[in-house]
Amino acid sequence: MKPILLTWYGDDLTGSTDVMEALALNGVPAVLFLDPPEPAVVAERFPHARAVGVAGLTRALPPEGIEAELERVLAALEQIPSELFHYKICSTFDSSPTCGSIGRVMETGRRLTGARLLPLLVGAPRLKRYVVFGNLFATVGEETFRLDRHPTMSRHPVTPMTEADLRRHLAEQTDLPVALVDLHALEDNGRAAEARLDELLAGGAAAGVLFDTLTPEHLATLGRLLWRRRRELGRFVVGSSGVQWALATAWRESGLAHAAKEAPRERPVERLLILSGSASPVTAAQIETSLNGGYTGIRLDLPALLHPENGAGAQARVLAEAEAVFARGPGLILYAALGPEDPALGQTREAAARFGLPSAGEAVASLQAALLAELTLRVKPPRICVAGGDTSGRAARALGIEALELAQPMAPGAPLCRVHARPSQPSRYTILLKGGQNGGPDFFESIRLARPTQA
Repeated sequence: MKPILLTWYGDDLTGSTDVMEALALNGVPAVLFLDPPEPAVVAERFPHARAVGVAGLTRALPPEGIEAELERVLAALEQIPSELFHYKICSTFDSSPTCGSIGRVMETGRRLTGARLLPLLVGAPRLKRYVVFGNLFATVGEETFRLDRHPTMSRHPVTPMTEADLRRHLAEQTDLPVALVDLHALEDNGRAAEARLDELLAGGAAAGVLFDTLTPEHLATLGRLLWRRRRELGRFVVGSSGVQWALATAWRESGLAHAAKEAPRERPVERLLILSGSASPVTAAQIETSLNGGYTGIRLDLPALLHPENGAGAQARVLAEAEAVFARGPGLILYAALGPEDPALGQTREAAARFGLPSAGEAVASLQAALLAELTLRVKPPRICVAGGDTSGRAARALGIEALELAQPMAPGAPLCRVHARPSQPSRYTILLKGGQNGGPDFFESIRLARPTQA
């Protein structure tokens, strides 16, 4: 077994597959587990792996839950020695003081590892996410928005982005001071950035350092810097999949990795099964495009499905209908909402409160995951797509998935994956787990046809 270059933990499943894709495309074979693996499992079943990840759910957890989960995962991954540990966050910095707190991640990471200075590398130009003078921007279509003006993230139902300056955003989550290495310091091959890092390490006043990232060249500069100084910093990095694209430069230049000559390809399938737990307008457009293109849709009446007395009957009826219509057309879509303005979202929250459910989001994701798992057993789809980060995490666990590897790139940050399932579960299918913002309007049909896109 070759040495492990990187271990990582993703705060949701879709972000974790994003990391796996970035590594594989840069010549670093990677395997993603849903629970921390035993070292013997990695050595015996995945001896080719150079990176090992664990897909988590911390983006949806309160700070205390994040701390406990990170303690558990880090203790397990310490048994798989690596050069760096990456806590993967969403490139839209989804977090708040009460949910998915990246500030608590920083506090816990420092305490558990003794890291002197935690790098924060959030920008991912490949995904059209940019950090400029500490402010996070993201592109939608042809327009780039500051995150607090982003059409989706500024109105996110759980972690709305009301401040694009990431240092100010983090100040609501932690008292740890965060310094900035800005665009000017990244010019001239990052000499000023290196000097700034020396200054921060010597002074000891900052606990974290945020790096501006606008271009792929900035990522390359930062990758060389982080790899060269990894032990001095403490081997704990927080950031998006930009971390992998950054490190790939350093690994290639040092001969540790070689970019794949040709991306792997899968074959088209006759039918696609889709579960959408996303309220993103991007996913809404994908659903509408597919329904207009011959896909069958079943809108999930969540208040009825969650009802404590009548819910079981409603679920049985949905499953029977879905099983009956799956063979019609190119695909079946199970969805509950079309975009952030859909009245169904408010109706579901009201129903969850009326039924005494502590968390509407968790209850919905668990319900949808259970429906998908049962339907998969019944119709045995050749390919599955799940839309929505939290829904994807629940669905993968309900499906009995043990590990994932890259099958084929599809859209940036949303790869098609090979499934390694537990022995009692079906595994003869490929799956794509996508965030709400990934893909263009015809993305579902592209998944069915295994036709990569740039959107």
